[in-house]
Amino acid sequence: MNTLKKTTLLTVVCFLSLAFSGCGPRAVNLQPAEDAANPVCAYAMVAMPETLGGFEQRETTAQGTTAWGEPTVSVLKCGVSLPTAPVADPCASVNGIDWIIKPADEQMAERDEQSATGTWVAETFGRTPAIQITFDADQVSSSTLLAEIASAVGQIPQQQECTNIDDTLSDIETADSSA
Repeated sequence: MNTLKKTTLLTVVCFLSLAFSGCGPRAVNLQPAEDAANPVCAYAMVAMPETLGGFEQRETTAQGTTAWGEPTVSVLKCGVSLPTAPVADPCASVNGIDWIIKPADEQMAERDEQSATGTWVAETFGRTPAIQITFDADQVSSSTLLAEIASAVGQIPQQQECTNIDDTLSDIETADSSA
């Protein structure tokens, strides 16, 4: 093959590789959480699944974050600051991970009647650093995504568990009956 053909072929290959590299999803621009540099976050982040609810994982611009879907259907941050216990929001345990789950819209969260649609936020309870995942409930169900990230989130040790009012009352009744 002569030099002109080699140069032309090389130019075409370079052009195509540049063209295709720009066609994929761009990185999701995020701000890191306050404690994103916590070394424990790294254990959870490297264990995150490549797909979540059928959506591909995306590159992000901030440490301790990841996202899934094009367009983005869920964003996860490690190292978020959460209020201390007790909390008034409902707590649910999914595959051994306790989560506080609420609508992202505070006005919707305050309504007596809530819908399982729209944007929701789930935050780990009893784990430091805490993880927060914001997701579009119209695209992926909370039970699916929380189950699929449970193993990764489990890399962060649990210090506290969710309790409900029935557990608290039964502890009081047990203490009263033994007196």
